[in-house]
Amino acid sequence: MKKDLHPDYNFTTVRLSDGTEFVTRTTMDDDTYVSEIDSTNHPFYTGKRQYVDTAGRVEKFRQRYGLSSDEGEEDEGDEKEAEA
Repeated sequence: MKKDLHPDYNFTTVRLSDGTEFVTRTTMDDDTYVSEIDSTNHPFYTGKRQYVDTAGRVEKFRQRYGLSSDEGEEDEGDEKEAEA
């Protein structure tokens, strides 16, 4: 076999949203991986549907990238004026 062909497998601790942890091997360099979704809260496993309003998703996007709510509204207003 060729040398350095395969990636290094490191031990990683996976922490699920319910607090459980387990150790596995992965090619990631991180020592810990934190997951937001697991079988206790994912709708596929729980059978519960969660409705998320789009306004909440937009706000989460703006907070993540440091955008204010005024910036997006100004762009939409400019487009409406250009159409008229």
